Amino acid sequence: MTRFSHLAPVAIGLSLCLAVHPVMAGTLEDLYSSQTIVNGKYEKNRQSGFKRCLDAVLVRVSGDQRLPVKPEMTALRDKAGSFVASFHYRDRMEGIPNHDDQGTYDRPHNLYCQYKPADIDPVLASLGSRPWLTERPRLAVFLATERGTTHYALDAEDDRGMLMRESFGNAAVPLAMQVTFPTVAQLSQAGLDDQALRNAEMTKLDTLAKKAGADQALYGSLVWSDKELGWIADWRLAMAGKTYIWQVRGVGFDEAFRVAIRGAAQILSGNGQPE
Repeated sequence: MTRFSHLAPVAIGLSLCLAVHPVMAGTLEDLYSSQTIVNGKYEKNRQSGFKRCLDAVLVRVSGDQRLPVKPEMTALRDKAGSFVASFHYRDRMEGIPNHDDQGTYDRPHNLYCQYKPADIDPVLASLGSRPWLTERPRLAVFLATERGTTHYALDAEDDRGMLMRESFGNAAVPLAMQVTFPTVAQLSQAGLDDQALRNAEMTKLDTLAKKAGADQALYGSLVWSDKELGWIADWRLAMAGKTYIWQVRGVGFDEAFRVAIRGAAQILSGNGQPE
């Protein structure tokens, strides 16, 4: 794979077989950035935001999901602001007048932080990690969903899957990943309904993904559980002849998809089995 010099977004409709969820183009500058939500522009809130942004950028650059729980992070968070090269805000209620005397400093803002490789790479090294600078693979998502008597394979066109496709795309952005979804025709031609997907070999899904213009497949099974009060999500991804399997239980589908993308990044960046 090429170095992380760019991640050009693939336009919707250019692929004959897959509809591509658009994500931002990526540059080295994009990679070394992160964002969070803060309640106003007060210094205390900014410092808390810097801590969250540091966690996010370390995972974004390395793909290693284990970094935020390392004990060394406590001391690093205490000086999180020192790693920030620049930052800016965007009012999340921009254009909406204030309803009281709180003023704009109490309104929710996106806090955007920019970092330099010269500052972040040594931090990664101190944590036993490294930058993941090869171009991020495009993942074709093959997902079987089941809730009560309703079950289907997620595709690029069905209105039932619109929110799930959007959620998957949102989950991919923080890790500079790209996701795609098969069309109904693609699934039909391969004989893959939701039941067949559950038993499909990853080699078959990887081949199908590559023929359609993606790099490899990410398989998922999403089953609603009344007992768990949420979804049970099982994920599979193959790399270097090994199939990795991971699971999350009792969550909303937004979190299920975040777990999917984080796990995929963990594997593809060479950091091993998702936890």
